[in-house]
Amino acid sequence: MIETTLKHTPLSGLHTELGATMVPFAGYQMPVRYAPGIINEHLHTRSAAGLFDVSHMGTIHIEGDADLYADFETMVPGDILGLQPGAVRYSMLLNDRGGIIDDIMITRPATDTDRRQLLLIVNAAGKAGDFEHLRAKLAGKATVKLLEDCALLALQGPKAATILSRYCPATSQLKFMQSGVFAVDGFGEFVISRTGYTGEDGFEISLPAIQAETFARSLLAEPEVMMIGLGARDSLRLEAGMPLYGHDLDETITPIDASLTWVIGKRRRDEGGFPGYSIIRHELTDGPVRKRVGIRPEGKAIAREGTEILSANQCIGVVTSGGFGPSVPGPIAMGYVEPAFAATGTPLKLIVRGKPLLGEVVDLPFIAHRYIR
Repeated sequence: MIETTLKHTPLSGLHTELGATMVPFAGYQMPVRYAPGIINEHLHTRSAAGLFDVSHMGTIHIEGDADLYADFETMVPGDILGLQPGAVRYSMLLNDRGGIIDDIMITRPATDTDRRQLLLIVNAAGKAGDFEHLRAKLAGKATVKLLEDCALLALQGPKAATILSRYCPATSQLKFMQSGVFAVDGFGEFVISRTGYTGEDGFEISLPAIQAETFARSLLAEPEVMMIGLGARDSLRLEAGMPLYGHDLDETITPIDASLTWVIGKRRRDEGGFPGYSIIRHELTDGPVRKRVGIRPEGKAIAREGTEILSANQCIGVVTSGGFGPSVPGPIAMGYVEPAFAATGTPLKLIVRGKPLLGEVVDLPFIAHRYIR
């Protein structure tokens, strides 16, 4: 038997103090829920503000020459050359078949005036592989550094902007998918972006690991803030129709399959120059062989990951994420179906515990996004 030592984030002691239920996740010991419970944590984030420890995710800094952005475009389908200082872009590292190695957030630092730096946030489970992939592709062209001494917090919800402005009024000037370096009262300079994975307005805050617990405690002292675990993070992103890598996305799935065609910049669609372009161009013209859709099961039963999706008695797909949506409220799911069955309103059967459950295809997201654009 091989024993694996789990890593801990800088907030590990705080999670324990707050009574979190801790579970292994992506090689880390992480909080899945606290005393209020997943539903209460979820609803509090939708109505006020939730604080998430996402320090297990990877932060990668890249620095190169004047060709860095063009070189980076050979790995992703997004328009990186068009990034303005302080802009954040959601994109993907692709393999030669157009499959998604990882979905990532790419920031052009606000201080970068000549396109020589990029800051990436990558998924926890894939960060070591992403780092090696990037280092190999950019060998001799750029330095790639996985930052080990920083923490990442997410403050999400309709009151997040008001709360953060108490520490730094200038953050209220950010719009969705913008980032900057801000002087935070009593703490120094943090990198703050108006981003998140809940569908709510909110911020992600990159700060020195040594300051993470003190700053988190300060935020938790604000009356509107509650600490939120992985359970509610998952239900929030599912309601927001956001795919989770390793479940809704993997190396066999292209952006077109995943109904994420919008990540491919218009110029990139025309010019190509990224991995799997010939396959993706074909899918753009002729359509994919499967498509990610939203699903509403009837009744109260939950169709979880792996549930077969049928039309009549024919298997047409599989659920990749499923659970209870507290804000909907009711069971919700996402999955992949054959394109002929992907239209909104298409009736489906979901095989739950061996029994057919009726459902239908619905538009994503399940709840409206509330970003500040």
